[in-house]
Amino acid sequence: MAKQSASVLIRNARILDPASRLDATGHVGVRNGLITSVGKKLPPGKFDETIDAKGLWLMPGIVDLCARLREPGATHKASIASELAAARAAGVTTLCVPPDTRPVVDTPAMVDRIQSKAAQAGGARVVVLGALTQGLAGEALAEMSALKQAGCVGVSNAAFGLRDSLVGRRALEYAKGLDLTVHVTPQNPALANNGCAHEGPVATRLGLPPIPVAAEVSAIRFWISLVEDTGARVHFGRLSTARGAEMIETAQARKLPITADVAAHQLFLTAEDVDGFNEQCHVMPPLRSKEDRDGLREAVKRGVISAICSDHQPHEADAKINPFPLTEPGISALESLLPLVLKLIEEGVLTPLQAAQRLCFAPSAILGTDVGRLGVDAPADLILVDPSPRWTFSAARLVSAGRNTPFDGIEFRGRLVRTWRQGQPVFDAGV
Repeated sequence: MAKQSASVLIRNARILDPASRLDATGHVGVRNGLITSVGKKLPPGKFDETIDAKGLWLMPGIVDLCARLREPGATHKASIASELAAARAAGVTTLCVPPDTRPVVDTPAMVDRIQSKAAQAGGARVVVLGALTQGLAGEALAEMSALKQAGCVGVSNAAFGLRDSLVGRRALEYAKGLDLTVHVTPQNPALANNGCAHEGPVATRLGLPPIPVAAEVSAIRFWISLVEDTGARVHFGRLSTARGAEMIETAQARKLPITADVAAHQLFLTAEDVDGFNEQCHVMPPLRSKEDRDGLREAVKRGVISAICSDHQPHEADAKINPFPLTEPGISALESLLPLVLKLIEEGVLTPLQAAQRLCFAPSAILGTDVGRLGVDAPADLILVDPSPRWTFSAARLVSAGRNTPFDGIEFRGRLVRTWRQGQPVFDAGV
């Protein structure tokens, strides 16, 4: 880990500030954990460290909307300490934990437990979603007011369904009164029917239980109808279908308070990658058709889907060695998030400034946090990226305790050089 310093001057960087839409070469000064200057003129005074960042990109630290740290409840897979180390190495300075830990995050004590562990590990900020219903059982509403007071930035029922639509209606009314965002994973459990692959030719040929597009679309339609009635703020997480993105766009055009994100892997992989029973491509929601992937890319490009997340789910090796339907879904995805988004830039889907918007500022706004920007007096959560080098992604070299990834051996262009959290260096690639 790099030596800590009280102040740093980053010179000659390409500054990418999505908040002000600044994309220009300049200098950024940092003192006492805050950004003190941004611009083409060198700031006055001496700094403890000066970095010549010519040819490098300076962005806000990444804000990840969905990362499972496996603690509490599944420490045989990973821990808060191991995954925050991975976050630092991935340029993620703020990450959001869903409430489906064991025990569930439905009490202030559970929020405090996670926050305390995260503070001990350090190097990245952890924010928490509280449970929408007690025990995520989909019946009685959780004590959202107490969860908000404990620091929860939103509420969610994770991937679990609700008993009926009345529970959903009352949950949105309660959340609206508390000014809380409800984070929805849009999948109709009845239509999903414990499936494990996209309904299509590959699932049919392999004999895998299918999940139709309608499982996502019907869930989105249900929640949009409740937003229309209540005015509550809803964020749809981990979209997987082009039709779902179209429905989000239509709702946004009607000025409904709705946002959405997509996991980075959904912008590259398709149902075809499951062929051969590739257990590393067992994810939930499932990988969809090429048309869905392309539709999601277009929605990300136009800002309908305003954020890209990792959907980080580290697993032990044994979780991926059973027959495909019995393997556990998910990718150890923190360390592939930035490389995949850099590939979107390389392929012309996003500009560098749009990438910073999707990774940093938009997710910060969704969570209601004060990061994701490079303005004066903003927290100095920063990453420095070299867009030039080509390198090969290696599962064996992941910092995360989970090595489950379908991107092992894939060549990427551009990589992280340094990470700062509140002005303190927490990762240095040594290049």
